[in-house]
Amino acid sequence: MASSEQQEHAVALLQPKVEEAYTTDGSLDIDGNPALKNRTGGWRACRSILGTEFCYCLAYYGIMYNLVTYLTTVLHQSNVAAAKNVSTWQATCFLTPLAGAVVADSYWGRYRTMVVGCCVAVAGMLMASLSALLPQLIESSSTLSMASAQEIVLFLGLYMIAFGLGGLRPCLISFGADQFDAGDPSELISKGSYFNWYIFTMNCGSVISTSGMVWVQDHYGWALGLAIPAMILAVGLSCLVAASRAYRFQATRGSPLTRVCQVVVAAVCKFNVAPPDDMALLYELPDDASSMKGVERIEHTTDLRFFDKAAVVTASDEEAAGAAPRNPWRLCVVTQVEELKIFVRMLPLWACITFFYTGTAQVNSTFVEQGMAMDAHVDALRVPPASLAAFQMLTTIVMIPLYDRVFVPAARKHTGREKGISELVRIGAGLAMVVLAMAAAALVETKRVRAWQTAMEKTSIMWQVPQFVLVGVGELLTSIGQLDFFYSQAPPAMKTVCAALALGAIAAGDYLSSIIVTAVSWATATGGRPGWIPDDLNEGHLDRFFWTMAGLGCLNLAAFMSCAMKYKTRKAC
Repeated sequence: MASSEQQEHAVALLQPKVEEAYTTDGSLDIDGNPALKNRTGGWRACRSILGTEFCYCLAYYGIMYNLVTYLTTVLHQSNVAAAKNVSTWQATCFLTPLAGAVVADSYWGRYRTMVVGCCVAVAGMLMASLSALLPQLIESSSTLSMASAQEIVLFLGLYMIAFGLGGLRPCLISFGADQFDAGDPSELISKGSYFNWYIFTMNCGSVISTSGMVWVQDHYGWALGLAIPAMILAVGLSCLVAASRAYRFQATRGSPLTRVCQVVVAAVCKFNVAPPDDMALLYELPDDASSMKGVERIEHTTDLRFFDKAAVVTASDEEAAGAAPRNPWRLCVVTQVEELKIFVRMLPLWACITFFYTGTAQVNSTFVEQGMAMDAHVDALRVPPASLAAFQMLTTIVMIPLYDRVFVPAARKHTGREKGISELVRIGAGLAMVVLAMAAAALVETKRVRAWQTAMEKTSIMWQVPQFVLVGVGELLTSIGQLDFFYSQAPPAMKTVCAALALGAIAAGDYLSSIIVTAVSWATATGGRPGWIPDDLNEGHLDRFFWTMAGLGCLNLAAFMSCAMKYKTRKAC
């Protein structure tokens, strides 16, 4: 009688072989073959990506949060110079992702750009650590020349970090979302959850950095305190590379900026040409054309018709076509025109989202200044005003699992949407939270000033907690919502660029905050008056500044709602 193993083998031979399913979005595995669903992508791949994100946040914020202290105490820079240098470096860190995104979408792909960027950032962090070691390595130099040498080495390292993170930041967002097939409903739901856990991981890294990393730098010295972030980021790089065979990859389709510029140039050159009434006459290549292979065709839309001129076939285009290949700077396909239209439609929404980060910028500026004028003692414990930002991060950390596991399933039953509510509704709710946070800050400031004027006890700093909590709820809604929105609405060839656009909103919001504060100070500090935001807040009217921010936030929310109602949502991909 045959053994049980022989019987199982015979049954397996008789059964038809089940064909393994491939992804529907054209993604590839690391060998360049169509990606198999059961072997690549999904959460098995995203765990490593989120691990890299955690290490990157731990390393970056471990340097950023205490950098001004290093500049003032070790390099002996003035408060103004240190603040200026830190702000410039932070702004650079949020602008370089635009360049990294173009490189990723055009040439290297997201994975290779991340690996190269991570290596550059690790080298930059080691360079920053070396600046703290220089006095021990070179003992004979004068104090002045040593400080100059340390500054050169430090800033070389810092800007290496900025350019390295420029390749890592936008690609982590979009590469993680690439691991879920938009054509599979179950994976589409998981893609929405990915953005929630991305921000969750980021905030966890931030909280640990504000406590653990700063403590190491203060107690064990800057050489070790700046070297640890380099080691942590190297661990993140190892996590990223170790799961290479589990990833799904998207093929690069040329420079998205070049494609955008081609449409603009072609439309301007045909300024006097009227688009045809029959849109079927616009230029489009057949699906089997070599340049259209692997490209998702986008259906024509009827708005922004000026750009349709780029796809109008004129007599000169027909003459040129007979002698040479199509000139992409004079004639563009409909899909290329629609890519630009999608990008243009998103810009007004992006501009409104920028004001959200103008509001959150107050967390590290006017909120701290307000706290410094309050009673920072809670029983016998003194609470540093800047540390109250932990309430914002902890709120986001606590709320994300509740939002993802409780709110979304409940909302899905009522709305029928995979994500519970639309991205635009989520963003709008976050914009409203910032308005409430500004109003709460204004009420607290009114209470604080009234207590000072009546010689009462100082107002406790714990009255600030609600405004930090409201900002944390706003981040849960708007920060995550905008990442999801820009990725899902972006054309396939511009995924990373649009993810970088989301990061660019943070930099733009910080710049706008500086402009508003400068304008308010200039307008209110005339004729010998101290202004709304003087050095001594008891002489000013910080509450009026917060009410102004709340009013601007209301106007911004109204503008956002108007743009959102006019926006034509495209199917997520």
